[in-house]
Amino acid sequence: MNATPSTTGPATTPAEQTGARTPEAAELIGGARERIDALDDRIIGLVQERMAVSAVIQEARISSGGRRVNLSREMEILSHYRDALGKPGTQLAMTLLELCRGRV
Repeated sequence: MNATPSTTGPATTPAEQTGARTPEAAELIGGARERIDALDDRIIGLVQERMAVSAVIQEARISSGGRRVNLSREMEILSHYRDALGKPGTQLAMTLLELCRGRV
């Protein structure tokens, strides 16, 4: 039997889990990852809230005889994200708009 640890199995020590070379760095990375996980949960919740609000807007627009999508508003959103986050912000905004379309 080979006594060499497997590189494909689950990491067992904090250093292996984080890729850090010292316990101090592993601790710092572990804490920061917990913060990122919490932020991701908040972001997901906000996206879900945005989807719900968008559905209300679309329903009101459609019931009043308008279109489901307001392209000029979407362009404003794309510009806002691009201005705040650079070119990748445009792609993020596109993804958000896609998630929020057609939920009525």
